[in-house]
Amino acid sequence: MEQYKVLLQKRLNEKRYYHSLCVADEAQRLAEKYGADPDKMYLAGLLHDVTKNISDDEQLQTFEKFDIMLSVTEKASPQIWHAMSGALYVKHELGIDDEEIVSAIRYHTTGKADMTLAQKIIFVADLTSADRNYPDINEIRAAADRSLDECIIGILKFTICNIVSKNMPLHPDTLDAYNYLITKEKRG
Repeated sequence: MEQYKVLLQKRLNEKRYYHSLCVADEAQRLAEKYGADPDKMYLAGLLHDVTKNISDDEQLQTFEKFDIMLSVTEKASPQIWHAMSGALYVKHELGIDDEEIVSAIRYHTTGKADMTLAQKIIFVADLTSADRNYPDINEIRAAADRSLDECIIGILKFTICNIVSKNMPLHPDTLDAYNYLITKEKRG
């Protein structure tokens, strides 16, 4: 872990590095609570924002290098690029082939339908980590301790309303995640 912390200190600004440490701690806590591998989730949480502080041009070069074609929505949403480029970086530059870690990083901003436990943990940990301080954070944290799905629904409601209120494009994965969980809830 120490080698990754050193790497992150070089790649991230101080605030983002601290956030990454907080997400790692929260991911480990949630993993212990919900039965995932705590060490693996700590690592995924630690690395989830590994490309957050690189320029848009560098991220676009990463996509080009790996023949990733961005959708129209993705092109218009640079705030989510770091999840995609981060997953590529972790896999190809750091040599971490663990699909749980890579996919948890990939979907930590948008979510997706039928998320794995690892994907849910990193998605939730990113928004409930100790450094987060926004309206209703205590309610979101309490929901995370009751049910990851309940927490994710709350996060998605907030995210969708926030994105729509700013006239920004909504990634289909986010809508799919919401629809999947809402219909799952109704199916029982």
